Amino acid sequence: MRLIACLAAALLAIAGNARPAVCCPFCEAPSLTLAEQLGQADVSLLVQWVKAEPADRDKGFAGETTYEVVEVVQDAAKSFESGAQIKLSRERVAKSGDLFVLLGNKGTSVEWASPLAVSEASYQYIKQAPSQETPAVERLKYFVKFLEYPDQMVASDAYGEFANAPYRDIVPIKDEFPREDLRKWLTSPETPKTRLGLYGLMIGLCGTDEDAELLREIISQPTQDYRLGIDGLMAGYLLLTGEEGLPLIEDTKLRNEDAVFSETYAGMQALRFLWTYSPETVPAERLRASMRILLDRPDLADLVITDLARWEDWSVTDRLKEMYGHDDYNIPSIKRNIIRYFLVAERVKGEKEGDQPPESALKAKQYLAELKESDPKTYQAAKRFFILN
Repeated sequence: MRLIACLAAALLAIAGNARPAVCCPFCEAPSLTLAEQLGQADVSLLVQWVKAEPADRDKGFAGETTYEVVEVVQDAAKSFESGAQIKLSRERVAKSGDLFVLLGNKGTSVEWASPLAVSEASYQYIKQAPSQETPAVERLKYFVKFLEYPDQMVASDAYGEFANAPYRDIVPIKDEFPREDLRKWLTSPETPKTRLGLYGLMIGLCGTDEDAELLREIISQPTQDYRLGIDGLMAGYLLLTGEEGLPLIEDTKLRNEDAVFSETYAGMQALRFLWTYSPETVPAERLRASMRILLDRPDLADLVITDLARWEDWSVTDRLKEMYGHDDYNIPSIKRNIIRYFLVAERVKGEKEGDQPPESALKAKQYLAELKESDPKTYQAAKRFFILN
């Protein structure tokens, strides 16, 4: 089945809904964290603001700011020492004694990044943070303590460390998660919405039946709004409830015609999460059955077809042929993905060498021949970037 998995992965990439597996699946796009910035710099200094001269356009002067070195964090060449002054082009408005971190890389001279304003607390956080060489699990044990820290720079950076972390590195430290705090953060209007997906996932890893009920209440709330992070809350709920929790997602998000698209799509993302990251939580065929519900949604059908191919669900082979070009399914992206589904399905071999291919493979081959004849333009478009070796 390795070939089929590879072909289905190609189909997934072509459909455009592939998500990198290297980062937290329910976090916003990864960003460069402070520890990463520090690790990439040749020189790192804690400095304090001394004075600034404003720009003078008439004289072509861009302005200048003077800083004094308070502490040398790293400087292999030992070019700087406490008390030294550094002048940077452009005026930076601040007060005497305000603290900044200066990060620079050496060429013919040091090229400084924009000074990063810090407090005493945020500086100590940066200074004490584990290096990039420290094993990821150990690093996350440090950063988990600073989620929702009062200093927003610190809290945002700690979140960024988890957003950048693979799921496999998050799971081992679940016993370190602040369960009671997670409950508060999930219900507090002060919590940044972008972090709710992570917190839902975390409580799904460390929570109890009581937490499952909290997630159920949040997920079940009727809404016409786009809710950031709701996919992570659904995934967390399913981690806690397993197969018993699927009817809630199916009835309120997948089958419910009144559910807004974003809620239905979030339910779909939760199913994908279980399949990819926690396959032991729900039996594979039960997950396939949930995903098949979404074939009734033309606005999601092209993505669903891709997932069913990736999940090797050949039970819908006949249904897809019936859907092809029919009413609301007469959409180029759906038709292309149906053809690609058949291209994958026809390659399925018998269980043993020399066995007859399964009936689904024979039907897929037959349907491909028919579509190549009846709709050659779409057939060729579907194959154009879908290479079968």
